[in-house]
Amino acid sequence: MKKRKTKKSLVPLYLTIGGGLLLIVTAILLATQNAPAAPTPASASHEEETYPEIPRASLEEAKAALDADNAVIVDVRSAEAYAGGHIAGALNIPLAELESRLGELDKAQWIITYCT
Repeated sequence: MKKRKTKKSLVPLYLTIGGGLLLIVTAILLATQNAPAAPTPASASHEEETYPEIPRASLEEAKAALDADNAVIVDVRSAEAYAGGHIAGALNIPLAELESRLGELDKAQWIITYCT
């Protein structure tokens, strides 16, 4: 008696390969969809200020004026943020209180405020 050769079906192999490729493509799409956007450089964010009419002081200008006792630095963040770290010598007057506490500041000095 002769053995009959049976032809193996390739359908399961094609389904396995196709399913694997589909999983790989799906993983790539999900990974790129949730990728964070590139951060904006700090210099670019300062260029696009909300209030361009307000003059800005460079770090060097502010430090020189403070060292010469020609300026007062005012941290307008909350007391908690101020306690977490601030410029040495800066006063803390939260922004919500600034208008009512302007009398505490020497108007003859350059008043430099910051919030970051």
